[in-house]
Amino acid sequence: MKLQIYRANEETVIEGCKKQNRQAQEQLFHQYSGKMYALCCRYIKDKMEAEDVLITAFAKLFERINQYKGEGSFEGWIRRIIVNESLSYLRKNKSMYVETDLEEARPVALMDTHDAKFEADDLLTLIGELPTGYRIVFNLYAIDGYSHKEIAEQLGINENTSKSQLSRARTMLQKQLDNLNRELVKKINEL
Repeated sequence: MKLQIYRANEETVIEGCKKQNRQAQEQLFHQYSGKMYALCCRYIKDKMEAEDVLITAFAKLFERINQYKGEGSFEGWIRRIIVNESLSYLRKNKSMYVETDLEEARPVALMDTHDAKFEADDLLTLIGELPTGYRIVFNLYAIDGYSHKEIAEQLGINENTSKSQLSRARTMLQKQLDNLNRELVKKINEL
């Protein structure tokens, strides 16, 4: 029952936005801005710049809302606009540095034998500390579910470059997690 009410309300808000109703636009913004701001921040480190990208993306969303045909998840449609705008911002500002590609990238397990439990926020913080190219590919692949082919097309790189960036990001995250685990064990032993 709740899902039906939510879906009906979402459809009403979308229809209002298609008619350029300011209240509907405001409601849509308030409903999704928190999640989408967090998404922007995964790609863009500076919080003010991420906020600017969010506002620009929502402006484009309102301009293009008639393109949404009700097929698939509306939130997924919004996410794609946010990711595209974030990548566009990074390209324009030339802050997207992608390493040269390797012939073949080996997959590396992110957490093999770690007994310590890390919160999602802690992991997102570690991901945020990755070099830009690593962070972007890791976000696109591991979190947002893009394929290496899609990432290569989005970023204008070779698929092997995407694979190598992901592999290097995983390796760096593994090292960061190992370091945190050692620090945690050391603190426990000092007690």
